[in-house]
Amino acid sequence: MELTFPLIDFSKLNGEERATAMEMIKDACENWGFFELMNHGISHELMETVERLTKEHYKKCMEQRFKEMVATKGLEAVQSEINDMDWESTFFLRHLPESNIAEIPDLEEEYRKVMKEFAVELEKLAEQLLDLLCENLGLEPGYLKKVFYGSKGPTFGTKVSNYPPCPKPDLIKGLRAHTDAGGIILLFQDDKVSGLQLLKDEQWIDVPPMKHSIVVNLGDQLEVITNGKYKSVMHRVIAQTDGTRMSIASFYNPGSDAVIYPAPALLGTEADKSEVYPKFVFEDYMKLYAGLKFQAKEPRFEAMKIMDSTLDLGPIATV
Repeated sequence: MELTFPLIDFSKLNGEERATAMEMIKDACENWGFFELMNHGISHELMETVERLTKEHYKKCMEQRFKEMVATKGLEAVQSEINDMDWESTFFLRHLPESNIAEIPDLEEEYRKVMKEFAVELEKLAEQLLDLLCENLGLEPGYLKKVFYGSKGPTFGTKVSNYPPCPKPDLIKGLRAHTDAGGIILLFQDDKVSGLQLLKDEQWIDVPPMKHSIVVNLGDQLEVITNGKYKSVMHRVIAQTDGTRMSIASFYNPGSDAVIYPAPALLGTEADKSEVYPKFVFEDYMKLYAGLKFQAKEPRFEAMKIMDSTLDLGPIATV
């Protein structure tokens, strides 16, 4: 059976087809961990400007650096699989709790301004989506946003990546397989050059590149909060032999001191209660994830359970 990647028309949430669209989101969260949004409310003009400036910035400031790195490491001539690096050129922007966009070197003023504007739109969309997830899960409105809040609000940042043409895509991944550690991830990806794949029922499935779409995926924290009802899913980027793929992934994550644990409202039955995910401070999970990103998530959850049993997570200081 051919699996069809879930495409959701976000504008249908405002009309009589709302129930169908909500059901599609629910099914995607339970069975895919990923879905692609059309008509999400972010202006196409803004997205086109972001894409143009991102590609210009890569050509002007990053492409040469990437080529030099490849030459230095002799990557053009590799004969065996490389497992300790990715074929990508990236930089990170932080938006919340404080923006660092002003401090990133080499960014044109227009690009800084546009990325700030784009981040505001993505933050609104992420919070809208979290509320839709609450509705589907039967959680009170605003529950997920509140759990993510901690004492300083959520952590929100963007990874801007380019995946240049790769001579040996069978030996070097664009980005090795992993699940995302955080909350909800919104991706604006190249609409011409593909490469993103997710693992479903033990097969790698392409995430289709589509113009003006936003791809949404769920991170490990939502798996914990839903006690496994929703899953974070392994995904990877396959490098291509021609064409540079742009990927702008924005991560709406809990605040560093937010305490993450399964929502009590979702632990109704005894069966749910016996198989409970751990309780932990988000920052502790991220410290663990840093060293284990490209490994299975289950041992990370187990490690947090062990920490949980030895720690008393009393009230978190808010000063």
